[in-house]
Amino acid sequence: MKTTVSAIFDSYSDALAAVERAVSAGVPRDDISVLSNDRTMDRSGYRDYAPAVADDSSTGAGTGASLGAVAGGTAGILAGLGILAIPGLGPVVAAGWLAATLVGAGAGAAAGGLVGALTGAGLSDDDAHVYAEGIRRGGTMVSARVESAQASRLQTVLEAGSYNPRDRSSDWRSDGWTGRAA
Repeated sequence: MKTTVSAIFDSYSDALAAVERAVSAGVPRDDISVLSNDRTMDRSGYRDYAPAVADDSSTGAGTGASLGAVAGGTAGILAGLGILAIPGLGPVVAAGWLAATLVGAGAGAAAGGLVGALTGAGLSDDDAHVYAEGIRRGGTMVSARVESAQASRLQTVLEAGSYNPRDRSSDWRSDGWTGRAA
């Protein structure tokens, strides 16, 4: 049975290092996703994702298949990076299965799309809001679908170089954040 492990980083480069560590630990690239709102990134080389990419966009299956085909190319997950507009976050660089979920669900058109995708991937509602806020504040999230028996080990692999989202959310709350994504 598969479960999702996630970590969030202050920098895009730290997140990419986590992707490479996860791949080296045996996680297939198709099971890794990256969502980034790191404003220091040069986004000029990324293409825009659009919900109506394939014929069967009503279910998102066609869109997900299109994104999966791009992400599965020879350059791996990074070949699938594109810009996805998410309400409350603006343009987010995204790749992988979670990006396909967001596009298929029409996240660009519905508030809460990111939180819904994260809870659908297995994060608790509270954790989903914390990760969404971290991305909104310029962070980069890496998520991997892994076998449940390997989840603890792979969580440790991903977390190297990341920040603790629960600790960070305490700081945000003291600055007025309500605990719910915008």
